[in-house]
Amino acid sequence: MPHVVFDKKIDLFNLSKNFIPIFQKTPILIKISSIFVEQNGHSALLPTIVIDKSHQEFLIEISTTELKTTIRLYPGTDPEKTDGVKISMALMSKFLIKIFPDVKIIRSNIYEFLEDVNHI
Repeated sequence: MPHVVFDKKIDLFNLSKNFIPIFQKTPILIKISSIFVEQNGHSALLPTIVIDKSHQEFLIEISTTELKTTIRLYPGTDPEKTDGVKISMALMSKFLIKIFPDVKIIRSNIYEFLEDVNHI
């Protein structure tokens, strides 16, 4: 399962307030248009559309603990793990770093899609 783990807890309400829809047209269409934060602020869901070899709609989940923040595919949705799906998670990671420049990636299994992500 693709995932990206950051070294700090982030404020998901702050992320939500600063959220700007992500839209990439080429080479793969990716659209992340909204964010829904759980009432307790420990997780958020982002409906995502990826059109590459096929049309896929799924949820990206951001969850936080006191020590880390994780971006992964929401287990209730199970898209095919195409490059487009992994790129959508990398784009969300880049956006998170743009809003919270002091966080660093400590673990991931999609590093090939995260090149220079800490240098935005």
